[in-house]
Amino acid sequence: MWKIRHIFDGDYGCEGRLPGQAPKVSVTLADEDGNERYVSVEDAWLTERGLDVGDIWPEEGEKGCS
Repeated sequence: MWKIRHIFDGDYGCEGRLPGQAPKVSVTLADEDGNERYVSVEDAWLTERGLDVGDIWPEEGEKGCS
């Protein structure tokens, strides 16, 4: 089971986002053994699901994450 440890708003540098590109965030996940992994998802996806730091990462989030 993975929990959300940290959410970092995307840093798009000087170029910014491309037209039509949805804002993304980087999410740090941690499991019970202290292992970490990082995923990038659209900010709206997190908001629609009401996910925040400390919440359990949903299995559906495993699809399409990079």
